[in-house]
Amino acid sequence: MRFLWLLMLMSVLLGCTQKSETFTATDVTGADFAHGFSLTAQDGTQKSLQDFKGKVAVVFFGYTHCPDICPTTMHDLANVMKLLGKDSQQVQVLFVTLDPERDTVAVLKQYVPGFDPSFIGLTGSSKQIEAVAQQFKIYTQKQAGKDAQQYSIDHSAGAYVYDKQGRLRLYFKYAQSPEDMAHDLKLLM
Repeated sequence: MRFLWLLMLMSVLLGCTQKSETFTATDVTGADFAHGFSLTAQDGTQKSLQDFKGKVAVVFFGYTHCPDICPTTMHDLANVMKLLGKDSQQVQVLFVTLDPERDTVAVLKQYVPGFDPSFIGLTGSSKQIEAVAQQFKIYTQKQAGKDAQQYSIDHSAGAYVYDKQGRLRLYFKYAQSPEDMAHDLKLLM
């Protein structure tokens, strides 16, 4: 009886000391979509998702004229980088525009690094962006404005996360806390 009691006590104590390996984000490991892209970066070079193997990559779709969701998410991701400190060097945030008509390389070069100098903005032709959005299952719908240049774009608001081997692993929902995102990124490092 003493042995059984001691065994139960050790099991409880071991359970209390185990580090939690649970993601706070939605685990999408093994999903059969969002395999990659080849788009133009804010420095004019071609980049593919494969170029970021060896880092944890966070892919967010948005546009620079977005009044709320996009700047909020980019600000949150910048806070994640601050929370990670030195470990932030193991993370690459990629902002893929859903508005290639207005979000040129020059516009992305000014907008994206304003949140964090390491962030990279990506664009392409309208057809390329449409194909990538479809592959990533991103909802996007252009909404007419007062004139041809004053439109808005309704779109999905989460971010995809890839591990260092380039495998899709997580989906961060809109407004997920920077602390939770930093926790999950550390687990992938």
